[in-house]
This record gives sequence, C-alpha cells and structure tokens, in this order.
Amino acid sequence: MARISASVYTSHVPAIGAAIDLGKTHEPYWQPLFKGYEPSKQWMKDNKPDVIFLVYNDHATAFSLDLTPTFAIGTAAAFNPADEGWGPRPVPQVIGHPELASHIAQSVIQDDFDLTIVNRMDVDHGLTVPLSLMCGQPDAWPCPVIPFAVNVVQYPVPSGRRCFNLGRAIRKAVESFDADLNVQIWGTGGMSHQLQGARAGLINREWDNAWLDKMIDDPEAAAATPHIDYVREAGSEGIELVMWLIARGAMADVPAFGAPEGAPVGPKPRLAHRFYHVPASNTAVGHAILENPS
Repeated sequence: MARISASVYTSHVPAIGAAIDLGKTHEPYWQPLFKGYEPSKQWMKDNKPDVIFLVYNDHATAFSLDLTPTFAIGTAAAFNPADEGWGPRPVPQVIGHPELASHIAQSVIQDDFDLTIVNRMDVDHGLTVPLSLMCGQPDAWPCPVIPFAVNVVQYPVPSGRRCFNLGRAIRKAVESFDADLNVQIWGTGGMSHQLQGARAGLINREWDNAWLDKMIDDPEAAAATPHIDYVREAGSEGIELVMWLIARGAMADVPAFGAPEGAPVGPKPRLAHRFYHVPASNTAVGHAILENPS
C-alpha cells in the first residue's frame, strides 16, 4: 500500500528561483532566506520519497484566461520547465508518475471532485522553485513528481474547505494504490502578498504566523477561513494559501474522505521544521514540514 509520509509547505516566489539560478544565494539580501531552508535540504536528503505530489498554481504558462481549470492533475511521463518570458529555468526536467497520477484522478473523480486531466504541459516557477528550495541544484530531481495545479488566479477560486476535503480524498486515493510507495504531498504558494493596486507590497507578518499556527494545530479551523479574510488580511495573492490546505487535509490526523463520523484518526503530525522570512521580493515566505508517524 502507498502512504503519505509527510507534507511540505512553502512559498514559490519567482525571484527566489532567479537568485538560485544567478548564484545570488549568499548575497546579504538573500542569505537569511536560504539559510532557513538549509535544515529542509538536509531533511529532504534524509527523507527521500518515492513520489512527490506537488500542489501549485500555474502563472499563465500551461493555462490562460482562455482556459482555467479549477483543479488539474498532470498525468504525463515528463514535464519541461516553462519559458515564463526570459527562457526556461536551468533546472532538470520533471519526471512524472503516470500510474499513480491516473489512479489518483480515477479515485478522486469517483469521489465527486472534478479534475482536469493534463497529458502534456510545461511547469513554471510555482512547481520548480519549491523543488529548488528543498533539493538544491541537482542534475536530476530526486524522485518523480505529480504536478497538481489549482486556480487561485481567476475568480471564482475554490474555497479552503473544498481544498481541505480534496486533500482528504487524495490521501484516500494514495492509500488505495497497490504499490509500496512513500509519497510526500507539498502545498505551495503564499504567504501574504499583493502585486497590484493601492495595497501593492502588503505583507502581514502577524496574520501569516497566526494562520500557520492554525493550519498546523487546528486544520479544520484553518479550512474554515473565508476568502474575504485572505484578501483583506493577506492581500489579493494571499488566497494561494488554500493550496496548503490540500496538503494538510491529506495528513493522517484528519479523517480520510468518506470515513464515517467518529472514525479513528492518526496522531498529530510532528513539526520537523518551521521558518518565516520577510521579504523575498515583495512576498512573505512561509515554510513548514510535517511528518506523519511511521
């Protein structure tokens, strides 16, 4: 049986990728941020998964306003880094896991979550920056990756509750896959930031950390956060945090989707690492690693 062993949460700021690619990680502006991910890179070496299920949002590379799926799962054998206007990032090709991705799609759709199945797409910084932060600059990523894109750009966007429940359904799907796989689920994006308008540059350190406390310790309450709170407190792009709830909903202390009321759940996950830094470009960077008990 496959199982989810851990969840990883991180911002995916494009300027972070540029700093890595241009060799600027030791400059005074960037050094404190990358220092915060050093424990995570060691953790990744010590806890290498068989597959990463990576939740992110596309930034008008694979999709556009012509076609914007709410949830899209990549089922291809490989995904190339996207050209976001200045050439593709100099990072390895992302190798997929078509068998597990197709199984998850089948299971989740049968649980009444509508997914768009994508057999060919390029992946942008939303996916590659988290991999770089956790894995460094390898010749190949350490394992296959299943891209899972969420629309948090074009309204209407999915609610935190729907994302949380989707995570529960993904865990159920993973655990029904007939292979002994160690799977990590990553939720990316956020934290507080606004890229346009009168509040451009908004960062709310206090709200970010309170929300992160809630997501770790009381995920049901975090999932109940209304959209207007994200927009008012964390800026227009703060809504990206709903993607973290997909990863949190897949952890063992949350009832699997469809489980009867009162069904036993696992113990709380262990917080392996937590980090927060402002600013990175014009964004607050949040990061956490949660481990399910063995």
